Amino acid sequence: MRKITITDMTMRQSGKFSLSFREKIELVKHLDKLGVDVIEVSPITSPKVDRLLIKSISSAVRDSAVAVSVGLSEENIALAWGALEEARHPRLQVTAPVSAVQMEYLARKKPDSMLASIKNLVEKCKALCPQVELVADDATRADPAFLQEAIRTAIGAGATVITLCDAAGMMLPDQITDFLNETYAAVPELKEVTLGICCKNELSMADSCAVAAIRCGAGEVKCAAYGEDVIKLETMAKVISARGSSFGVECGIRTTSMKRILGQVQWMCQTGRSSTSPFDSGVQSGDGLFLTAHDDLTAVMKAAAKLGYDLSEEDGAKVFEAFSRIAAKKETVGAKELDAIVASAAMQVPPTYQLESYVINSGNTISATAHIKLQKNGVMTEGISLGDGPIDAAFLAIEQIAGHHYELDDFQIQAVTEGREAMGESVVKLRSGGKLFSGRGISTDIVGASVHAYINALNKIVYEEAAG
Repeated sequence: MRKITITDMTMRQSGKFSLSFREKIELVKHLDKLGVDVIEVSPITSPKVDRLLIKSISSAVRDSAVAVSVGLSEENIALAWGALEEARHPRLQVTAPVSAVQMEYLARKKPDSMLASIKNLVEKCKALCPQVELVADDATRADPAFLQEAIRTAIGAGATVITLCDAAGMMLPDQITDFLNETYAAVPELKEVTLGICCKNELSMADSCAVAAIRCGAGEVKCAAYGEDVIKLETMAKVISARGSSFGVECGIRTTSMKRILGQVQWMCQTGRSSTSPFDSGVQSGDGLFLTAHDDLTAVMKAAAKLGYDLSEEDGAKVFEAFSRIAAKKETVGAKELDAIVASAAMQVPPTYQLESYVINSGNTISATAHIKLQKNGVMTEGISLGDGPIDAAFLAIEQIAGHHYELDDFQIQAVTEGREAMGESVVKLRSGGKLFSGRGISTDIVGASVHAYINALNKIVYEEAAG
């Protein structure tokens, strides 16, 4: 049986729907559990944010390969590899337009220059990464002789996967069959590497074209667990599971859990953030993390990194010292407690914003309103906002004062004492520039604790931005 590699492109399309940083990590975990062979992520456009995301994805994924496109840029190779090198199965992709129109108007290159770029970039990627893919964009509209030479050039330079793209989505299954048979006949070397196929769904024929390509010898298909204009992962898995044996192929998708996992992926991608709420449509991961007094600094820092924190050496030492005091008094320290430790011990900064007063009105017959007054460098500022609840309204009012929406990665409330005058603790985790900042607040009023926690996290962001 020939195994078909299933590549998922959902992350490449994430700009079309709203996903928080945390949801993107959860998405790739779902795809990994599903048995997807390769997970494509978006190319690096913002080095600081995107590199952190790719590093986080690389550590979260266990079995799937993680692929990043370098486009046609030498500079992007170093950026992509710096983010990807810790992945268990990394892949670098050279994406090159090969049709005459796209070469001239998108890449500003002539055929000879494009061939030279393909050779140079594939060689440089191969020197770093064992898996290198040439993505021949708009291949079905390319001059056949040039396309064949581009394929030979990429294979000679070390490419292990050659993906041919029907970017226009105009091909029919019999045309794909003829196209691939002609290409195989002209380039015998193609049988020594993996041939991939990528089809747009302009004519609602992408799935059928993919099946035709597999029957011709294609070994990899670019699909999406969620997406409108691409080959459907669910369809490919079902076809290969039901009929693959008739033409000698199989894939590693776990069809028994596919419906449940794809349902979770689709829910995440379809659930957008409300335009009137500071709360993003995030996912709450279970703790699954326990530390004891026997754990050393390395173990605590690894656990903090797993929660999403990028701590400096100085802050790491402060967190470990605080952790050691707490761990000495109890058997285990969980994820929520470690969050609180990081919030209270790491990156303590001079406050840019200080709370002057807050007035919250809420009830079951009125919309919640918040009136927040903050001092910023001695100047009084205020924000007034409606919300879906008292905390929602309070956070919106603070956002109004700050003039910026930061991704709310997590929000926790818990009691720290008992009785009628119990103290409530709140931990707010905000993400800015891909980095996580946490704040902690304690009060007998849980709304007040939440406001203090948000401001604490906000002050850390403002301080970091000013220092950077």
